[in-house]
Amino acid sequence: MYGAGDVRVEEVADPKLEQPGDAVVRIVRACVCGSDLHPYHQMPASPQGVPMGHEFVGVVEAAGSEVSGVKAGDFVISPFAWSDNTCDFCRDGFQTSCRHGGFYAANGIGGAQAEAIRVPLADGTLVKAPAAEDSALLPSLLTLSDVFLTGHHAVVRGGAGLGSTVTVIGDGAVGLSAVLAAKRLGAERIILMGRHTDRTGLGRRWGATDVVAERGEEGIAKVLDLTGGDGTHVVVEAVGYRPAYDMAVGVVRVGGAISRVGVPQYEEAPVGFASLFGKNITLTGGPAPVRAYIEELLPEVLDGRLEPGKAFDRTVSLEDVPAGYRLMDDRESTKVLVTP
Repeated sequence: MYGAGDVRVEEVADPKLEQPGDAVVRIVRACVCGSDLHPYHQMPASPQGVPMGHEFVGVVEAAGSEVSGVKAGDFVISPFAWSDNTCDFCRDGFQTSCRHGGFYAANGIGGAQAEAIRVPLADGTLVKAPAAEDSALLPSLLTLSDVFLTGHHAVVRGGAGLGSTVTVIGDGAVGLSAVLAAKRLGAERIILMGRHTDRTGLGRRWGATDVVAERGEEGIAKVLDLTGGDGTHVVVEAVGYRPAYDMAVGVVRVGGAISRVGVPQYEEAPVGFASLFGKNITLTGGPAPVRAYIEELLPEVLDGRLEPGKAFDRTVSLEDVPAGYRLMDDRESTKVLVTP
């Protein structure tokens, strides 16, 4: 990406092993993330550009001398953050804050909207999966790299469980994933706040009991009306903009939790007595440490109990990734799958 709206496909040097703990992975499936749209809207023009993409599944092409967990030929899922999975933060389940880790498409590590990628700390990062390159499960396996497990993280941090009530703000792929995750965890009522009927239709199939198309104060009033004036135990904010946070504050139940997984595009928001403190509200969320969840959810994807890959509604080639950005930005696609 060279600036707002300026996505180009270029030939670059093939990735190679640089450290003994590296692996090189040939990418089989990747995608465009909703968070990629933030720089697509706001990035200043750059003469050198930056690589893009952080979600992928693929096949190991080469492994460094210190890599023992994967080998050439293994099909793997990569979290969007690479980590050693052994430091104290990783052991606490926060691999996105690994003391020795980092993120793709930054600090000399390539992006995943590509044919291949170098994976640092491969033993701690990559998870093997028994899948073939032509498996029908590839879209759902890809969601374990980020999007579905970000939705899962949101409801886990919010404390959703058997009999709980949940509001999900945002009908993008992360919001829809949060609906599916909340249903899996036993939520009794799931209110999806969104106005795109193709997306909310999937949300209903995934477990949303109610859909609220209204926004702002009107949307808050509608949720409160649905809940007898109380709001819900958990509110997932899957958008990242201040109006979504304000709606979350308006619909959270006394003693409940707001879980933010939309990458925040604001720094200031109410947290005082009238908003959070007086109602004993918990504010939580953050970048999903998907490495902590992959092995738990992988069996349910492999046996078909979960099909989060249904969030993908368009597929583009690597050459057509710029068009994929436009499709998502114009709301013509919920989530774009990329086939290198």
